[in-house]
Amino acid sequence: MTFDIAIVGGGIVGAATLYKLQQKNPNLTIVLLEKEKELAHHQTGHNSGVIHSGLYYKPGSLKAKNCFDGRHELVAFAKEHGIKYDICGKVIVATDAKELPNLDRIFENGVQNNIEGIKKITAEEVKEIEPFVECIAGILVPCTGIIDFREATAKMVELALALNKESEIRLDTEFISVEKTANCSIIQTNKEPIQAKYIVYCAGLQADRLAKKDGVKLKEQVVPFRGDYYELAEHAKHKVKNLIYPVPDPNFPFLGVHFTRMVDGSVECGPNAVFSFKREGYNRTDFSLRDTWESLTYGGTWKLFLSNIKYGIDEYRRAFSKRLFLKSLQRMIPSLTMEDIEPARAGVRAQLLSQNGDTRDDFRIEHHGNSIHVLNAPSPAATASLAIGNYIAEVVHEKLDL
Repeated sequence: MTFDIAIVGGGIVGAATLYKLQQKNPNLTIVLLEKEKELAHHQTGHNSGVIHSGLYYKPGSLKAKNCFDGRHELVAFAKEHGIKYDICGKVIVATDAKELPNLDRIFENGVQNNIEGIKKITAEEVKEIEPFVECIAGILVPCTGIIDFREATAKMVELALALNKESEIRLDTEFISVEKTANCSIIQTNKEPIQAKYIVYCAGLQADRLAKKDGVKLKEQVVPFRGDYYELAEHAKHKVKNLIYPVPDPNFPFLGVHFTRMVDGSVECGPNAVFSFKREGYNRTDFSLRDTWESLTYGGTWKLFLSNIKYGIDEYRRAFSKRLFLKSLQRMIPSLTMEDIEPARAGVRAQLLSQNGDTRDDFRIEHHGNSIHVLNAPSPAATASLAIGNYIAEVVHEKLDL
């Protein structure tokens, strides 16, 4: 059987693409390939579970637009299909006077991005929302929420497969290579070959490798960054009501450690951001010779390291020191103690890093022959997934002349 479309990657972006393509074209036969034995095994299943507002992203960027549109669609999807979620809101808090200019900048950015309901609040107003936070000023972002992204991913696939009985999902099926013929592409996997007229690659941590296998001349490279989490012990959960974020440093490409109440009631603290020696390594000591060699022989990695030496050293020290991690959390909630936090899980973020070491690239989705590659989709891709799926469905619809 030759499928009309093959989607490589069973994270939430791949699932949303399958759902939107099948919804737009119920007669298309589509196969979703996932190398793991379950969906959402990597970035989707290891992220913080936050429905992002779109507050931080450059106005007019794909991140800003797709996060805004995707958030509204994701919430409607969750409401319709019984996915666990809660639009609980978050506060961003300044704990030092030198952070106030950046707090103002973030607020103005949110205004430009039309984020609903955001407002500057005083330290006293922050305490009414989060009684244990000590700060000097804050921003309330009421449209931020939390969700179970694994559950959302599974529901998208379930709904898509119900639209066409000839469409399939194939787990434990790894993409090895692709051979293009006049009428279709033949995907070699660890199992039988699969034929498809069109391929959409949503490969996350492996996006650059699969793009190169498809003949895409890609100058950038995916460099992985691990984020470690702690969680509040049962006796300390009352210290966090919902979501609490620091003011991010504009010179550092990550948001900083924050508090997130998950949909199951647990409260996560983190993540930090450290270079990962393995693209899919979720433990501090995980190591892959290939992944490490590729990252450390890439010039962009060293340019990022050299321009963020102090941050990098601090992040690594914190990764191996509970005391230092706690110290970062105590900037917002000083009453936290060593007994209040317990080691939890970790995630790895796929960051398409430019040759000059810049991590601030927008979403990158490129058309190449009879395929589409999602080359860069870090946060807020999970929030934006349905909007990304819409975009890809429209491109495929046009290219296949449906």
